[in-house]
Amino acid sequence: MKTWFITGASRGFGHQWAAAALERGDRVAATARDLSTLDDLVATYGDAVVPLRLDVTDRAADLAAVAEANARLGRLDVVVNNAGYGQFGMVEELSEAEFRAQLETNVFGAFWVTQAALPIMRAQGGGHILQVSSIGGISAFANLGAYHASKWALEGFSQSLAQEIAPFGIHVTLIEPGGYATDWSGSSARHATPLAAYDEARAARARQRSGQMASPGDPAASAEAVLAVVDAENPPLRLFLGEAPLAIAEADYAARLASWREWQPVSRAAHGAVEVTR
Repeated sequence: MKTWFITGASRGFGHQWAAAALERGDRVAATARDLSTLDDLVATYGDAVVPLRLDVTDRAADLAAVAEANARLGRLDVVVNNAGYGQFGMVEELSEAEFRAQLETNVFGAFWVTQAALPIMRAQGGGHILQVSSIGGISAFANLGAYHASKWALEGFSQSLAQEIAPFGIHVTLIEPGGYATDWSGSSARHATPLAAYDEARAARARQRSGQMASPGDPAASAEAVLAVVDAENPPLRLFLGEAPLAIAEADYAARLASWREWQPVSRAAHGAVEVTR
C-alpha cells in the first residue's frame, strides 16, 4: 500500500489518479481549492482519503498541507504536482500579471510542494515525485507562450532535481500528456485580451489544435500508466501520455538537430581560440 499526496485533485487527471490509487487500496491526501469537489471520493473511500483545502500559490499553505498529510498518513510515498491551468494569449497580448500568475501556479506551486516533501522522503529513505508537465513542456505552439514557459521551467528544474535526489532513493518522473478530454482548455483556462492583429494567427492555431484534438484521450485511461510508473523499480524520468506526443517530439527535435547542424560552422567559429600560457 502506498500513500499519495495529489494537488489539483478536484477534477481531470488528479481526480482520476486519486480514485485509481484508492480503488486498489492505497491512501491519498487529495487537495483542492473547493473541498466539495472531493465529496465523491470521501463518500466512496472514507478514511482512506485525506481531503485538504489548498491553493498551491500560497507557499505557507503548501508547506502546511504536506506536513499535515505526512502526519495523518504516516509517510509520503508518491507526491503528484498536478495543480495547474492553461493561460491562452499571444506573447504581445499577455499582461505581466497573467504571465506571473501562470508561473505562480504551474511552477512555484510545484516547487514549494516539492521542497516541502523532500525532507520527509529523505528521512524515510525514498519516494517518488510526479511532476505533471505536458507535450507543451518540450515543444511549443502559438497562443500559449506563458503556459509553455511554465512547463519548460518545470521540466528544467525537475531534471536537475532528479540527479540531486537519486542518491536518497527518491525518483522523479515528468508526466507529459498530449491532448485529453479535460477542462484544461475549457472552464479552467484563462484568456488574455486579444489584439486584432493576431486574429488570423489565432484562427490558424485553433484549426491546427482542432486537428490535433480530433480524438482526445480519455483521462480515466491514463490511470493505469501512472500506477505502472509509481510501481516500477526503475521509473522513467519522462513519460508521454497518449498517442500524439511522440510524433510531435520527433518532428520538433529533428528540426532542431537539422538547424544546429546547419549552423555548426558558425557555432564552431564562435568558439575562437585562447592561447594558454604555461
